[in-house]
Amino acid sequence: MSGDIILLGLAGILASAGPLVFAAIGEAISERAGVTNLSMNGLILLAAMGGFSAALATGSVVLGFVAGAAIGGAVAAIVAFSSITLKQSQVAVGFVLTLLCRDLSYFLGNPVMGLPGPRLSLAPLPLLKGIPVLGTLFFNQDAMTYLSFILIVSAWLFINRTRPGLVLRGLGERPAAAYARGADVGGLRYLYTIIGGALAGLAGPMYSLSIKAGWKGTISGLDGMGWIALAITIFGGWSPIKVALGAYLFAFLQWLGLVLQPSLPGVPSQVLQVAPFPLMILTLLFVNLGNAEWVAVFLSRLPERPRRAVARLLRAMNAKPPAALGTPFEKD
Repeated sequence: MSGDIILLGLAGILASAGPLVFAAIGEAISERAGVTNLSMNGLILLAAMGGFSAALATGSVVLGFVAGAAIGGAVAAIVAFSSITLKQSQVAVGFVLTLLCRDLSYFLGNPVMGLPGPRLSLAPLPLLKGIPVLGTLFFNQDAMTYLSFILIVSAWLFINRTRPGLVLRGLGERPAAAYARGADVGGLRYLYTIIGGALAGLAGPMYSLSIKAGWKGTISGLDGMGWIALAITIFGGWSPIKVALGAYLFAFLQWLGLVLQPSLPGVPSQVLQVAPFPLMILTLLFVNLGNAEWVAVFLSRLPERPRRAVARLLRAMNAKPPAALGTPFEKD
């Protein structure tokens, strides 16, 4: 395999991971505020269908993405209202919504299924695309992929380097302390849940208007991506940069399956296509391995130097959720 083909493949990984970057960072923001949005899988499907339908009807890819973000924000608003105002189970509401949105996307999308429509085109950056290696990887992408790069950095800076970001972390860790300092816990949780849903909503049109152009209903191959986004959120420890690395890892595993398929003719193609999903599950298990009691017992039996090295590695990989995640806030 030539170097140019590998570079194009890696550039494709960055592009195909874009929707997962938007969805997982959106979920990370929501969960940082203390709200779990389990409707992610159905939300992405409904936004993909709605975004494609809007772009097809108007001839505008931009309006397609606006429609996808609006659908994501609306679904997230239902999650917020149910869990924050009505104080219902976030898990139950999210799970019901993901099934409802999935079925709605298939039902409402029947009239546009299989139709050709507008597609997001590449937007190479004139001066930067000529840079060796980096130009092919980062500067010969479409506008939404560029936006995913910006989102990673800006979300990390916002959460870790700004006062509103500190308040956001407080909403998910110690909402009572945030309230005592004057934060409107309920209102801010609404805001960040809807923002997170809108970001996840952009993932849908990124599929239907770019990566898997068109709407193909049940054979679109999108069902399950929302669950992967939720897993990546945990894998990344609710940190935008680590979350993005998880999205790129999943996209890399998918690409690797395609590359290895010709070299492994005896292996059914379906095995390589689904391999990234169990591999992500195994990776998720390793991320949380340090919390197991038997691991602590095992470490205690190791010599001091190896024990310290393994313990440092496990601490670096450990993903600890926000302390108040999924817990309704009650004013005293």
